[in-house]
Amino acid sequence: MLKSMTGFGRGVLEADGLQVTAEIKTLNSKGLDIFCRLPRSLSSREIELRNLLSTELERGKIELSVQVVKTAQAEASVSVNRPLVKTYFQDLRESFYHVTESFDDLEMFKIAMTWPNALNTETVTESSDDEWQTVLQAVRVALTECQEFRNREGQVLTTIFGDCINGIENGLKQVAEQDSLRIPAVRERLLKSITDLLGEDGFDKNRFEQELVYYVEKYDIAEEKVRLQTHLNYFREVLKEGNGKKLGFMAQEIGREINTIGSKANDATIQHLVVGMKDDLEKIKEQTANVL
Repeated sequence: MLKSMTGFGRGVLEADGLQVTAEIKTLNSKGLDIFCRLPRSLSSREIELRNLLSTELERGKIELSVQVVKTAQAEASVSVNRPLVKTYFQDLRESFYHVTESFDDLEMFKIAMTWPNALNTETVTESSDDEWQTVLQAVRVALTECQEFRNREGQVLTTIFGDCINGIENGLKQVAEQDSLRIPAVRERLLKSITDLLGEDGFDKNRFEQELVYYVEKYDIAEEKVRLQTHLNYFREVLKEGNGKKLGFMAQEIGREINTIGSKANDATIQHLVVGMKDDLEKIKEQTANVL
C-alpha cells in the first residue's frame, strides 16, 4: 500500500493523576528530520522518542509535541519555617516600634506568614517511570493515528497516479494512430515539394526514396513508443508495491521517452498530444515528492 508523508495523530491519556497529550505532525522531506517539543522532565527520554519515531515513520519532517498536566493534587507535607518566621516577626516589631508604640502581635504574625518561604512544602511527585510509561502510550496512540492518516492520503495519491498514467497511456495510443499516418503524409508532401521545384524531368525517383528512408529512420519513434508503454506498465506494478522512491525514478524515465517522442515526431498533432502527456506527468512528479 502506498503511503503519504503527510500525516497527523493525537493521543490523550490520563493515569495516576496525569493527563498526557501527544501530537505528531509529518510533512514531506527528502530525508528524516525530527523536532521534539517536550517538558523538561522528559528531556532525558528524547533519544528514545526519536528512535521510536524514526523506526515507525521512516522519512519526512516530523514534529512531536508532548504536554504533561497534573490532574489531581499531589500529596503534600507542610510545615512552618520557624526560624525564618521569627526573623520576619522581629523585623516587623522593630519597624512598627519606630512608627508607633501601638501594634498587634497577631496581625504582625499573620503578615510574617505571608512572606516568602514562610512555609516548607514537600510535594510527593509521581514516579518518573510511571509518567514515562503514560507518555509512551500516548505517543503510540498518536503514532497509530498518524499512520492511519498517511494510509488514507496514500489511497488518494494512488488514485491520482492511476488517473495520470491512464491519461498518458491514452495519449500514447493516439500518438500511435497518428504515427501510422505520418510517414505517408510526409512522403506526399516531400514528393509534391520536389516535383514543384524540379519538375517531372528533373526528378530522381531513386534519390527521393533514399532520402525518404533517411527521413523515416531519423524521425522514427517506434522504439520510444514501446519503451514508454513498458515504463507505464512497470509504474503500475510499483504502485501496487507501494514503493514511493521507485515511482520518482520511473517518472523520470517516462518523461525521457515523452520528450524524445515530441522532439523526433516532427508532427504538429503528435506534439500537441505530447503536451497533454507532459501535463499528466507533471502531476505525477508533484505528488511523488510526498510519497513514502
